[in-house]
Amino acid sequence: MNFSIVVPIFNEQDNIQELYLAITNALDSIDTDYEIIMVDDGSTDGSYGALQRIAAQDNRLKVIRFRRNFGQTAAMSAGFDAASGNIIIPMDGDLQNDPTDIPRLIAKLHEGYDVVSGWRKSRKDTIITRKIPSMLANALISFFTGVHLHDYGCTLKAYRREVLDGINLYGEMHRFVPALASQVGAKVAELPVNHYPRLHGTSKYGISRTLRVILDLMTVKFLLSYSTKPIQLFGKWGVYTLMAGLCSAAMTIYMKVFEHLSMNRNPLLILTGFLLFMGVQFIVMGLLGELNARTYFESQGKPIYVVKDRINLA
Repeated sequence: MNFSIVVPIFNEQDNIQELYLAITNALDSIDTDYEIIMVDDGSTDGSYGALQRIAAQDNRLKVIRFRRNFGQTAAMSAGFDAASGNIIIPMDGDLQNDPTDIPRLIAKLHEGYDVVSGWRKSRKDTIITRKIPSMLANALISFFTGVHLHDYGCTLKAYRREVLDGINLYGEMHRFVPALASQVGAKVAELPVNHYPRLHGTSKYGISRTLRVILDLMTVKFLLSYSTKPIQLFGKWGVYTLMAGLCSAAMTIYMKVFEHLSMNRNPLLILTGFLLFMGVQFIVMGLLGELNARTYFESQGKPIYVVKDRINLA
């Protein structure tokens, strides 16, 4: 199998048939083997029935149905796990992504990239609730991850299978896959793609999603920078806090000896105790993090590196 198209579906019964036809028309034109994996994320409308009818007529459509709504990240993860293609292409199920962009993404991937991310350059969404929060989120993600993309939120992307192997998705992590892939040396490119206004159904995403993205960004930043060396994060702040505590203690003693200020009336004494306690806490958290990191990698036999090629080695 050359390509796997992964589509999360949640209450999109009016879009499914048209989306299926658009995907098959786009991929039949390039004469290649492909499969379409649609994941019904606990839809409460007739989405699953529509998927059943199409799958009965075309075995290239694979359907996964969740017992309840687990979210877009879980649906994409299930699709990735089930995919058998060498190249995996996720896209939205609301007809706002254009399947005719898929051959262009694949062509860009063949230029030597491991990930090609779609960029909705002319995005057809509301400004206040979608565009502005998205711009802010993209700027933050690019700044903190060091992988500069205009549109992390565009679902339409192309991945080489080996890039997705070993990447586990939680929360809203699907949008961070390019950044996580760059951690293991993947080459990432961006390509402008078409974007259309939604014709059927209602959007499932609002401005509240931005907060969840920001919280997940903290997790991604930690994973990218400190997943194998947590002591360097917590230990550093522990040392800084201990030094501040020692400075506060020295000032407290100076004020006692030279200015005759009673220690029990000096608020710096309380600050000293607080800073010293917090410094020890930070260092202990770093040490516990080191133990957890070793347990995580060693219990799974998971290496702390990724090999791209081998020469004269089994």
